[in-house]
Amino acid sequence: MHDGVLVLDDGETFEGEVTDPAAVAVGEVVFNTSLSGYQEIVTDPSYAGQMITFTYPHIGNYGVNDADFESARPFCRGVVVRDLARRPSNWRSTGDLPGLLAHFGVPAIAGIDTRRLTRHLRDTGARPGAFGADEAAVRAAAAGARTTDGVDLVATVTTPEPYVVGDDDAPYRVVALDLGIKRTILTHLVGAGCRVEVVPAGTAAADILARDPDGVFLSNGPGDPGAVVGVPDTVRALLGEVPLFGICLGHQMMGLALGAETHKLPFGHHGANHPVRHLPTGRVEITSQNHNYMVMADTVPGGADITHVNLNDGTVEGLRVRGVPAFSVQHHPEAGPGPHDAAYLFAEFTDLMDAH
Repeated sequence: MHDGVLVLDDGETFEGEVTDPAAVAVGEVVFNTSLSGYQEIVTDPSYAGQMITFTYPHIGNYGVNDADFESARPFCRGVVVRDLARRPSNWRSTGDLPGLLAHFGVPAIAGIDTRRLTRHLRDTGARPGAFGADEAAVRAAAAGARTTDGVDLVATVTTPEPYVVGDDDAPYRVVALDLGIKRTILTHLVGAGCRVEVVPAGTAAADILARDPDGVFLSNGPGDPGAVVGVPDTVRALLGEVPLFGICLGHQMMGLALGAETHKLPFGHHGANHPVRHLPTGRVEITSQNHNYMVMADTVPGGADITHVNLNDGTVEGLRVRGVPAFSVQHHPEAGPGPHDAAYLFAEFTDLMDAH
């Protein structure tokens, strides 16, 4: 470890130790309040363009393993922690977090006062910054850093070629539009009886329908939904043609396709303990979330109903289209490693396909 510094674009400065003295990490700084699941978080493609601050102080203590990757590699720009464990202790561990980050070239900074950093981000909003060992270079990079606003980050994470997950004789054939899909989502879809063909984000509606799916899944993904080129038009063309289920960015694509608008939250929702109310039943579900943008409630058109709301800030967490087999949620029902209160939504998707 080498002495380093984290600097935000407003000049706020935090001292720490960097893992790679030659690297200057640059990205939008956000914080995640999860107590565990750091490997799943780091490898979630939804963090493309961002640097992840972990509010839990001790990260890496149970190591890493091949089973807990959410994608082939991390897409985040950097990792910020209070204490980075170097000697993990867990029977599932096959390596350590610093080794994983080094293998994929992801810089990390430890020793940061993450409580002060988190309070600052809560007060001023998620903002760009930089960290590294060369303070002059870091300050210059932070001054020129940008947010994720207006950037189509989906293009940087989507699969270049289609691929299939699940058995050919599965009861349901699903096409998943890959906006940055997590492997745990695919695991849940396969567990629900789906053969899933994952296709690039730019796949046209006609090409999707030509694959004769029983349903179409719209995946999670990174960045500004308003900057994603073409996908809302694709979703609009699919509405009414085939059952649709969207999660996270897929939910925002559903909203845009219906004519709703999206807006950036001050510091987003990143964590595993967000309470959500299911409006039809009044049931409260504890959910995992990772997003910086939301569908604006007052722009949801009359042809759709809001099905879930966030109990922390009242934001839209779910939509269902009237008279059309289509629904979406902002939170993550697959939730690797948890919680699993919303996992029933995968069964709702298969029920929708059965009824269509």
